[in-house]
Amino acid sequence: MLLEVDVEKNFGDFQCRIAFSLKSDKCGVFGPSGSGKTSLMHMLAGLLQPDDGKIKLNGLTLFDRQAGINLPPDARRVGVVFQHAHLFPHMSVKKNLFYGLHRIPLAQRNIDPDQLIMALQIGQLLDRSVAKLSGGERQRVALGRTILACPHLILLDEPLSGLDGMLKYQIIPHLRRVFAEFSIPMLFISHSLQEMRMMTEEVLVMQHGLVEQQVPTEELARTSHGSGGRGYTNLLHLESPHDLGKLLSYRWGEVPLMLVKTENPAAGEFGLNSRDILLFKKHPEATSARNMLPCIVRKTYQTDWLVGVELDCQGNTLIAEIVPQSLDELDIRPGNRIVAVFKASAFQRLY
Repeated sequence: MLLEVDVEKNFGDFQCRIAFSLKSDKCGVFGPSGSGKTSLMHMLAGLLQPDDGKIKLNGLTLFDRQAGINLPPDARRVGVVFQHAHLFPHMSVKKNLFYGLHRIPLAQRNIDPDQLIMALQIGQLLDRSVAKLSGGERQRVALGRTILACPHLILLDEPLSGLDGMLKYQIIPHLRRVFAEFSIPMLFISHSLQEMRMMTEEVLVMQHGLVEQQVPTEELARTSHGSGGRGYTNLLHLESPHDLGKLLSYRWGEVPLMLVKTENPAAGEFGLNSRDILLFKKHPEATSARNMLPCIVRKTYQTDWLVGVELDCQGNTLIAEIVPQSLDELDIRPGNRIVAVFKASAFQRLY
């Protein structure tokens, strides 16, 4: 995908001056409320006309003020999934799902409906009324309807913000699977960095109607701007849970980890805050913490008032944050060996 944007929009007391060129198929638009994220989405979709500038998608001009071009929404091949699903209440799930497909010429239909239904795991919902769907089911159907319209780009406008924490993380695997399987470029619009890290590779950071940064998602996550002062969250995919009585043993790649026992002892994604990790020069003789990992320091970097330490744990990456005084006292520098220590209770299951 190649998306080229250089537009201006004046709302009186708020002005958007948005310019960027984007090649990534998994990009996020990140920023606080009122930063211009939704205005950008509406201009891309053709729901809001810029005052000036150009928008081009894969060489096709969607908008050009000087040339008098402003393609209507249905001619742009840009799909939108809103925060609220906006399904047709008088139609079944199946009719909602196929609504867009029936309006696409046969030659432009490049999505296999059965394959999509399987990827979204909504086959059992097809005959239901949309009124009987949960919030997560509605979002999956809305995404399926958008994808079956065979767009060249999908805009997801805060699609998870109306869902509670656990339900939100249950939907993310479906989203990731579908976008990977069907190779559809997307712009994922959110103010949640956690969602950004799970869904995108690159981020447009918006503030006051401007694109202030265009950076890799993980680079943003390691800054004070990205963490919001709460510290970096390591995302760990853990597999092969084994019941040890009061604890569970998981595998993080080749690394064994101990976690407290939960109601859902299954493989999945877990969060570990960088500030819950203690660093030692040598293996501690005694500690209540169950996880002690020998690591090699890759690099250090400044965060807000702390120092981030990137560690290599048998090929896995782990980020710890410590005070600058500890960096000097422990002589932490690239290539040095260190032991990372954290409690079994420090993990948060995401999905």
